[in-house]
Amino acid sequence: MSGKLATEPKTLATIGGGCFWCLEAVFERIPGVHEVVSGYAGGTTENPTYREVCEGSTGHAEVCQVQFDPEAVSYEKILEVFWRAHDPTTLNRQGNDVGTQYRSIILTHNENQRATAEASRDQAAADWQQPIVTEIKHLEIFHPAEKHHQDYFRNHPGVPYCAFVIQPKLDHLAAEGTVPES
Repeated sequence: MSGKLATEPKTLATIGGGCFWCLEAVFERIPGVHEVVSGYAGGTTENPTYREVCEGSTGHAEVCQVQFDPEAVSYEKILEVFWRAHDPTTLNRQGNDVGTQYRSIILTHNENQRATAEASRDQAAADWQQPIVTEIKHLEIFHPAEKHHQDYFRNHPGVPYCAFVIQPKLDHLAAEGTVPES
């Protein structure tokens, strides 16, 4: 992760809700977010590759590690956006992306985050007709994805997946006021 000024407060949130390109594009738009890194977590394979994670045998989920300034945006707000940015009621699936690597997951960095994530999940449940299936567990290790997966939407907005999946998601979230318009 690239460095910011040492005097800026930094906090991390690690979340997964389908393809990491989608979440990365969403969270890069949130004021107070310094950096979003796509990667893999929650599994057992050491140093997984994208190909291995896509095969579904590593136990890892595609996740984003969000570095944010807690004085500008709270962890609660990060989670609020997370619940709006994907469907937390579908087990191991987001749209056409199917498999455990696309599961809804919050990987907490400490007990305070765990308690906050559980409370946030319980509050978000009122917005969904089906039960939330989001896994909440402690982050053991985060593996950054390969360089070409970073800033994917920003670097490839015309790729069909970006144009037909990510851009409509961003437009919808902007229209409801969840993220600023791009």
